[in-house]
Amino acid sequence: MSELLVKNLEGQVRLKDFKLNSLLEITNAINTNRNVEELTKLFEFILKEQLGYDRFVLFNKQDQWNYLLRVGYRRKISHIDMDETLGRFKEITVIESSHSPILNDFDVVIPVWHKGKPLAYLLLDTSEMHVDRDRQMGYLSFIQTLTNIIVVAIENKRMTRLDIKQARFNKELEVASAMQQMLFPQDLPTNTRMDISAKYKARHEVSGDYYDFIQLTDDEYILCIADVSGKGISAAMLMANFQATIRTLFQYKQFEMKQLMAELNRQVVNISKGEKFITFFIAHYDANTRKMNYVNAGHNHPFITNGNDVQDLDKGTIGLGMMDELPFIEIGETELKPNTTLVLYTDGVVELENKNEEFFGSERLVNLVKSYYPLNMDDMNSLIFSKLDEWKGPLEYVDDTAIFSCRFF
Repeated sequence: MSELLVKNLEGQVRLKDFKLNSLLEITNAINTNRNVEELTKLFEFILKEQLGYDRFVLFNKQDQWNYLLRVGYRRKISHIDMDETLGRFKEITVIESSHSPILNDFDVVIPVWHKGKPLAYLLLDTSEMHVDRDRQMGYLSFIQTLTNIIVVAIENKRMTRLDIKQARFNKELEVASAMQQMLFPQDLPTNTRMDISAKYKARHEVSGDYYDFIQLTDDEYILCIADVSGKGISAAMLMANFQATIRTLFQYKQFEMKQLMAELNRQVVNISKGEKFITFFIAHYDANTRKMNYVNAGHNHPFITNGNDVQDLDKGTIGLGMMDELPFIEIGETELKPNTTLVLYTDGVVELENKNEEFFGSERLVNLVKSYYPLNMDDMNSLIFSKLDEWKGPLEYVDDTAIFSCRFF
């Protein structure tokens, strides 16, 4: 066996041992949960100190493209369109010439694709590598494997962090939803004086809708419904604070409608800082006199009906939080004759769209209530939601949706 052949075989064995040891070292670093900085330092050491590459840049896509590692390349990396500049590279490619300044500074592009999408690009300068083409290609194939392992490991770490963050967020939402459920009245009265029922569907885990029934005395009651602008946790938190404010005001202050509305407006302005507002309807009912006073603060008009005639409850003021001070407050007053039904609802009901982009609308809601007037309030609400389900078909509810129905005997 010639001395040259022996040297070649020895070189191949050394290269295989090097590749195996490098893979074992990286695998061990990943399995022992080394952080991203340690993994990139190990990758840099292998490329620079063990393989002899003095200049390279590793681009990695997380939320956006950025360079994960830059060695021996001092020129400022300006913003480049990664998809346009590098997106066409699916395999290891030797750069002959390019219109891109950054590609002209390197000799090889090594792409890393994962699940059909580009995850990383390694740009290498091979000009100082004094090895034959076959050995060079062997290096590049091995480097692509190393890059793939490192970048996928970093991506997995990122996804794990996101999963943990999402799990924590979901848990917080679960707690917020449970707390919000506790804020809604749990036992609505059904007796010889009244039959009251409510039903709602939150668009997400937490809702920006709110309804309440508050008994002031044996004969006086408060009924209210509200809807906050916007969605999500911030809207739900504002509504929870609003509900607590209402309860506190009735508990510690003498009831007076105009004073109450002015105070609620001030509270919403202070809490939301002008970023959100609340539409609100509140009614005070005296069972002895059968008189009901109310204020509608920009909310969808509740209505009362005896099964034939319908009266909208539209007197009031603007939405709470729209202005530092309410420009006017008009108190509405009506008498609820025996067997009168009051229906309160949020805009998720009347603004629900079907496949033809038509709203369910308030007229359709009124006609439903009139058509099925003999039903008790719980059955009435269930019927309304069944009709809403039919109306939207396969579409989703796009807003929080609440119905609060009250019949006074």
